[in-house]
Amino acid sequence: MKLGFQRDLVIMTSLVDMYSKCTNINEARCVFDEMPERDLITMNTMISGFCRCRLIWDAVHLFQNMFDRDVGSWNALISGLAQNSDSGGALFYFEKMRLEGLRGDIMTMVSVLSVCADMAALVNGKQVHGLVIKDGFQAYLPVGNATVDMYAKCGHMDDACLCFKAMPLKNIVSWTSLIMGFGKHGLGLEALKAFDQMKTEGIVPNKITFLGVLFACSHAGLVEEGWKNFNSMVSTYSMTPMMEHYTCMVDLLARSGRLIEALQFIEAMPIQPDEKILTAFLSSCCSYRNVELTRKIGLRLLELEPEDAGAYILLSNFYGLLGDLESVAKVRRLMVDRGIRKEKACTWIEINRTVHTFESGDKSHPLYNDIYNYLKNLVEKMKIYGYVPKTSVVVHSVDEDIKEDILLCHSEKLAIALGLISTPQGARITIVKNLRVCIDCHEATKLISRIERREIVARDSNRFHRFNNGLCSCGDHW
Repeated sequence: MKLGFQRDLVIMTSLVDMYSKCTNINEARCVFDEMPERDLITMNTMISGFCRCRLIWDAVHLFQNMFDRDVGSWNALISGLAQNSDSGGALFYFEKMRLEGLRGDIMTMVSVLSVCADMAALVNGKQVHGLVIKDGFQAYLPVGNATVDMYAKCGHMDDACLCFKAMPLKNIVSWTSLIMGFGKHGLGLEALKAFDQMKTEGIVPNKITFLGVLFACSHAGLVEEGWKNFNSMVSTYSMTPMMEHYTCMVDLLARSGRLIEALQFIEAMPIQPDEKILTAFLSSCCSYRNVELTRKIGLRLLELEPEDAGAYILLSNFYGLLGDLESVAKVRRLMVDRGIRKEKACTWIEINRTVHTFESGDKSHPLYNDIYNYLKNLVEKMKIYGYVPKTSVVVHSVDEDIKEDILLCHSEKLAIALGLISTPQGARITIVKNLRVCIDCHEATKLISRIERREIVARDSNRFHRFNNGLCSCGDHW
């Protein structure tokens, strides 16, 4: 300002960018407002700044007021909405951009494919993939990587593999996306085969690649292979493990029932375990019903993360399964006293290119009465096959029949029921949940797949579950 550069468009735009990236959005807006002239780059910079600071409505308002907006403007808004978990908004503006006759660029395609991956919106993802091919973007590496990732996260590893093989160029991100996809689907041997092929082709793995390999070993019970790759990462590639690598190893050992070995691994770690490691260990302690270790690790976790609802829920459910109602009451009372609230469960399903979102107990869907009645009838059939509602997972102090009704209206059950009544007989159903699938819904979905003769794919916060004919690909341990 002192040297009189306030009328220089480039410098002032850079100043807006600097303030917004330093999260001083108010100063950025002041500079923007004081500029005597602005161009598209300035406008796009301000939109990106609003998105970065989670001021989405300010970004949308500014975007809607530039009549000569270009692809960069659309990209700034679409990627900003995606980064702020507004996937629906990102897809809406992508469609709007197409309707206004604008052809997206590489950044557009990568952003929208990532949105489709996060939502498991397969139909939308296939449409975008079609545009990628039509507009000639399939040869670009970032687009190819995003396409592989999209199909993997939408539960279609066959299509992910086909897209991967068709890529003219591949880098470490390409291979890591493929390996991660195999791991999420519980295809440990396929992940290891891809890892070996990657090394054969001269691609040097990085820490994220090893994380994908260890994750795959963990979800496929490949203990020896997990140890081999963990040691190779340290000794052969001289990499210092991250906390996530240690978490995978603890999870691998504990999932396989090697609880004492997992505990010894934790105690020998050169860094202090965090809540994710202890939660992974605690989950397996609960699964194997090791009362002593569950209590020990549960108390340790509550001391480390007293505000994390996950530990309280795990302990409460564990004591409920044991029939220890006194301990259940103590844990729930502790949650109330500390003001701990469980994160709201949310599940979504895509039907005919429309994404339907459900929360637990959600009655807002226009077909709710049909969904509820369908579930009521389905549960009666399930009970004939031996289904017993696991009311111990319900944290509310209410009668058993009310607890059963609460379980009936869990978000994943609502989404599955909508899929069953809205799709042709025999069609596969895919749902996505923001949290770990609960044990009651897991057991119920196995029976639903058998009774309705449907393949049901559920992606939770941890992995994919593929239910078919009464069985789940996770082997009932997730």
